Amino acid sequence: MEICSQISSFGALIEKTHLFACIEKLDRPRGDWGINTAMKARISSLLALIVLMVMSVGCYRTVDGHVKAGMPMKKDKIVSRYERPLADVFQSAKEVLAFNGTLRREDTINNTLESKIDTRTVRIKVIEEDPSLCQVIVQVRTKGGGSDIDLASEIDKQVALQLYSNSKK
Repeated sequence: MEICSQISSFGALIEKTHLFACIEKLDRPRGDWGINTAMKARISSLLALIVLMVMSVGCYRTVDGHVKAGMPMKKDKIVSRYERPLADVFQSAKEVLAFNGTLRREDTINNTLESKIDTRTVRIKVIEEDPSLCQVIVQVRTKGGGSDIDLASEIDKQVALQLYSNSKK
C-alpha cells in the first residue's frame, strides 16, 4: 500500500512538472527557444566558420587543362620566356623534373610534363610563341591542393640553368 501511495505521488509530481514546463513554453516570447546569448554566439560563430570553409575550397585549372580540387585563389604558376627552340626547352624541363623527382606524365602533343617531387605535384607546359621563342609555365600544388610558389620558382630557375648548360655542350 505504501508503495502505491509513493508511485501515485511520484506520478502527480511528474504531471505537475510537465504542466509547469508547458506553461513555461507558452509564456515565452515568440522565436525564443530557450537559447541564451552565449549559445547564440557559439552557433553564429560555428555557422560563420562553416561558410568560410565552404567558400575557401574550390577547384583550380592545371596548365594541361584539367580541373582539380584545391584552393583556387592562390598564386601557383611562374611564367618565363626563353629564346630557344621548343624541343630544347621541353628536353631541359624534362631533365630537371627527372633529376628532382619522379616523372609521371609526358604529353608531347600538348607539350606538358607532370612530376612528383616529395609530396608536391609539379606541372610544366611549354608553349611555342615563335620558332625561336618559348613560354614555360611551371605550376606546383601540394597534396591538399595548396600552392608552393617557392618550389615553382626553384624549378623554373633550374630549367633556365639546364638550358644554359645544354647550350654549352
